Amino acid sequence: MREIIFDTETTGFDPQSGDRMVEIGCIEMIDRVETGASFHCYYNPQRLMPKAAEEVHGLSDVFLSDKILFADGASELLEFLGDANLVAHNAQFDFNFLNAELILCGKKPISQFRMIDTLAIAKVKHPGCAVVMALIAVIALNMVPCLMLSY
Repeated sequence: MREIIFDTETTGFDPQSGDRMVEIGCIEMIDRVETGASFHCYYNPQRLMPKAAEEVHGLSDVFLSDKILFADGASELLEFLGDANLVAHNAQFDFNFLNAELILCGKKPISQFRMIDTLAIAKVKHPGCAVVMALIAVIALNMVPCLMLSY
């Protein structure tokens, strides 16, 4: 089974209010083993980076100013993703931004049925634990070498 583990960085919390995705990183796993294939890209958000967001990820207006627009790299990203399930921590956040960017450039959004959320898994497997501690427990107990979750 092919899965893509991914994470994004953004200008804020809400793509509906104009926040944009500025970075995506993906690694491919087949049968829960890393293949070595990966995809990474920075995107020019065509808006100023809020100071609070820059403090989180360190991506500045100057750094992003010469990066490609998402629309110019969307096809390459979609080709890498293929039809694999997409795994992320707090995946709804990442999916919201990814799909908002796809829609902005006239592409079809990715089905939520492909989303696997490690935050939701951690909360179910370890109810009552703090989120970070629950994720650590999932990683420590179920991942050899990484991301071998029981979902």
